[in-house]
Amino acid sequence: MSSMPLFDQTPLAESIAALRQDLIQDDGPRISTMRNYRFAILQYKPEDEFELRRKVQQLSRELEQGGWVVLTISLQKLLYSRLREQGDEWLKRIIDREREFRSIDPERGLNDLKKNIGPLIEGPDGISADCAKIIADFADANPDKVDRTVALVGRAGALFPFFRSSALLKHLDGKTRQVPVILLYPGERRGQTSLSFMGELNPDSDYRPRIY
Repeated sequence: MSSMPLFDQTPLAESIAALRQDLIQDDGPRISTMRNYRFAILQYKPEDEFELRRKVQQLSRELEQGGWVVLTISLQKLLYSRLREQGDEWLKRIIDREREFRSIDPERGLNDLKKNIGPLIEGPDGISADCAKIIADFADANPDKVDRTVALVGRAGALFPFFRSSALLKHLDGKTRQVPVILLYPGERRGQTSLSFMGELNPDSDYRPRIY
């Protein structure tokens, strides 16, 4: 396992290299010190989004060439899917309300969006359930590949400011068939143990996974 300190401010490429090294151990992934808790966070600055995507694509190719299956899960696509399920009339009403409130007070418009979108994605039956289903469906259909599968959960910025990623991981716990899950986290480290989602929300220290 990498001896890199847990919260060192390392360049993105170095963080991904450390993650790759811990994933491909002969005795299985070493992304966590807890045997039955296979979660990790790859933290990056929001302004490095496009660099992150390029490097994650390269990492995925390297893992696949080494015999791994990489499940790429886009939180943005899952969010859009849940919004579309509400129907065109609902979407139009929400958009019109946001525009009306924003013309009066931008904060009021944002709060109204939070009130309407939050319940669609929060909790154990929210967007975390969609992630769990993708992973579980693959594991059930390919039991012989589970030990060589990793799930990369990205595009988390699309959930800002409606949802905290710490809640996503909490609700995924126990529902991933032991498939390692890496959350690609746009944000900043604050202090020794906290993360600020997108560098905007109040720091959250409710994280159990290793942070790269």
